[in-house]
Amino acid sequence: MSVSPPLGILGGTFDPIHYGHLRMAEEAREALGLARVRLIPAGRPPHREQPATPAEMRLAMTRLAVEDCPHLEVDPAEVLADAPSYTVPTLERLRAELGPDQPLVLLLGMDAFRSLASWHRWQDLFSLAHIGVATRPGYTLAEQTLGDSLATELQSRNAARPGLLAATPAGRIASFAMTPLAISATAIRATLTHHGSPRFLLPDAVLDYIQDHHLYQT
Repeated sequence: MSVSPPLGILGGTFDPIHYGHLRMAEEAREALGLARVRLIPAGRPPHREQPATPAEMRLAMTRLAVEDCPHLEVDPAEVLADAPSYTVPTLERLRAELGPDQPLVLLLGMDAFRSLASWHRWQDLFSLAHIGVATRPGYTLAEQTLGDSLATELQSRNAARPGLLAATPAGRIASFAMTPLAISATAIRATLTHHGSPRFLLPDAVLDYIQDHHLYQT
């Protein structure tokens, strides 16, 4: 039986990283009893248009965003690999690095969780990590509209208490309420393209980097 506090895993393009990402990591850490949250910028996301911002710059912005956050850390491996960033191989790499007994919690928003059954090797996720799902306050996973396959997994894996995540390395699904924040990277990029100010939507250090490198200007 595992006794280590879980490590949270939060992946994304982070183009750019903003307070919605950071708040999700922080609220998951508190609600699910995570020791830390590791942010993993995608090198080449396989299921969407490739980001216009080079991966190395998205990695640099992610590092700037967490430099004063002791419970948040950045994993550069997907950027350095310069290969399509699939979740299962990433978790397999972390398992090899951290060992079979370390509880891992893959953090997802509700939309990503609903589409989980379309992911590459999605059922292998449960042998590698728990899944933590951000929900709106007052809502539960049981109230969500899910496909039959995912609903079946939820029925057998639902963790009623967050403390259950520390007891085993993988295999559970837990939810946590997240403060609603209407912030998106798409909207931030659009604001910058139209010469507006996105200040207070993302860390000042990230905005300074964007302005210094003239990102998202056209």
